Amino acid sequence: MTTESLSALGSGSVEGVFLISGIPGAGKTTVARLLASQFPLGAHIEADEIQNLIVSGGLHPQEEPREEALRQLRLRTRNVSLLADSFATARIVPVIDDTVVERQRFENYLTDLQTRPLRLVLLSPPLEIALARDEGRLFKGVGHIWSHLDAVMRKEMVGLGLWLDTSAQTPQQTLAAIIGQLPKTLVG
Repeated sequence: MTTESLSALGSGSVEGVFLISGIPGAGKTTVARLLASQFPLGAHIEADEIQNLIVSGGLHPQEEPREEALRQLRLRTRNVSLLADSFATARIVPVIDDTVVERQRFENYLTDLQTRPLRLVLLSPPLEIALARDEGRLFKGVGHIWSHLDAVMRKEMVGLGLWLDTSAQTPQQTLAAIIGQLPKTLVG
């Protein structure tokens, strides 16, 4: 981690929105919360929690009817973007944690988010590592449902943002890698 990166982060001079992505078990929530806590004013926006605000009739992307599930997923992206823009307008750095592994979902964020720059970080440990981590979570074991997204991410998101294999990193080491490579996070 460079001194310049640390001073920029600590002074709050890093602008824009961070989008931390990866499959379940990659470390998104832990890293996003840790990153947001490094700013003088930082907000962690967990997209799953925005999805869970729909308490009656809420559907996740794998559920039926598919058309309605996808409509709600699109609404989730819009609402997360509105919240991120609201925080950014208030000079609070938003750090979004969402599973954005398809190019179309990423383009939806580019359309919906008004704040720039958009900084994308893809946490990409090998699939078996992410699945093992996911199985170890007592509150949210969903890796078996979403394991196919690893191949999707590696195909559709090539060339975008900062990719980090977090398999041999602690969350603090991942944070240091993000801070040390801030220019590579820029995508929009």
